[in-house]
Amino acid sequence: MPSVTVKLYSVFFKFLLKNRLQNRIQAPAEVSHPFGVTTRPDESVTAANPSFSDGVATKDIHIDPFTSLSVRIFLPESALAPPEPDFKPPPPKPNSKPHRPPHLDTTPQRRNSYGPSVLSPREEKSRRNSVGDAAGLNSMANGAYRGYAPAMDNRRRKLPVILQFHGGGWVSGSNDSVANDFFCRRIAKLCDAIVVAVGYRLAPESRYPAAMEDGLKVLNWLAKQANLAECGKSLGVKKLESLRKDIVVDCFGASMVEPWLAAHGNPSRCVLLGVSCGANIADYVARKAVEAGKLLDPVKVVAQVLMYPFFVGSVPTRSEIKLSNSYFYDKAMCMLAWKIFLPEEEFNLDHPAANPLVPGQGPPLKLMPPTLTVVAEHDWMRDRAIAYSEELRKVNVDAPVYEYKDAVHEFATLDILLKSPQAQACAEDIAIWVKKYISLRGHEFSY
Repeated sequence: MPSVTVKLYSVFFKFLLKNRLQNRIQAPAEVSHPFGVTTRPDESVTAANPSFSDGVATKDIHIDPFTSLSVRIFLPESALAPPEPDFKPPPPKPNSKPHRPPHLDTTPQRRNSYGPSVLSPREEKSRRNSVGDAAGLNSMANGAYRGYAPAMDNRRRKLPVILQFHGGGWVSGSNDSVANDFFCRRIAKLCDAIVVAVGYRLAPESRYPAAMEDGLKVLNWLAKQANLAECGKSLGVKKLESLRKDIVVDCFGASMVEPWLAAHGNPSRCVLLGVSCGANIADYVARKAVEAGKLLDPVKVVAQVLMYPFFVGSVPTRSEIKLSNSYFYDKAMCMLAWKIFLPEEEFNLDHPAANPLVPGQGPPLKLMPPTLTVVAEHDWMRDRAIAYSEELRKVNVDAPVYEYKDAVHEFATLDILLKSPQAQACAEDIAIWVKKYISLRGHEFSY
């Protein structure tokens, strides 16, 4: 059973959330607000920190002049280390067994419903602070890392990019909340990747499909950034001397190239990671990426991670009946959230945004990228997430399910409050699985 701390916090959380949802339901109909909001005044947020005081630097960017859409970039300090030389790993020794992290062998916290995982050992990589060289000194003014021109890309490591979509039942949460900042920092370190947390527009100010469109817009923005960086390298870049020296523009003085992504991002290894309702956004973006194909080049979505997705449907599953009054997000509150998110004329539990298994959705499931699904034992939405994973496996998509014992909805992303042992184990398991697809020497995936 969940700990006493989890139970008490769940009661308090549900009381506050229920009042907020009911107030928004009873409030006069909101006029369409295209600009929208990405965080609530009562949300505890963490300011961006462009220095590497704790091993990860962060910055916030407002990427759309017409809406409130923004991103927070999490850059691990390992990006400042010299590029690793290419090498071939030694062949395995005879009769050797795959390494399994201790928490998988000694505790009952996790069950893999997709058979045994092949787990690679965690690599210990040396890290060097950029202050040790001249280029680093130029970009670490006042302790804030600012990046450098794309022409110097070969002097730094290129890291895969993880697009992260936070949870909150469509109406709350943010990419810069204290809990989400803590979770993204953990993922950036463990996966050795740049995490781009998306601040999508919230309901009811911006109802469906605003959040989905924002997710896809960020993926296209990432592709634009990569293409501008390539143009800068091939045609020559210039800096605006009258402005900050870290602002890089293309040859026509137009769109700004984001220096952290230009210097360290490898968009050909892009992973989508969605939490709760953010998992619905991630799955939508993955489908659109498959349909776009090479139009997104050089961005390629090689995998996605769906953490306790916010999937529902008109025909209840066993867990939806048995666990309808589960911790944090019970079924009644989730129905209120869906009524706020979906336009009144479109409200339907089999809406494409709600149920991934309704017929007629494209593309064919066999074209979907490898999909890891994380579920919690005490989450009423778990069975439908497992069913979606089973359908993916039927068409030969790598789609394991990791289920965590005594865990509740949002257990891994609220760890700064819950302090559960399952949260750290979950983050490590995600990193091990994701590294199979983001490693340049690893698995190659193509649509």
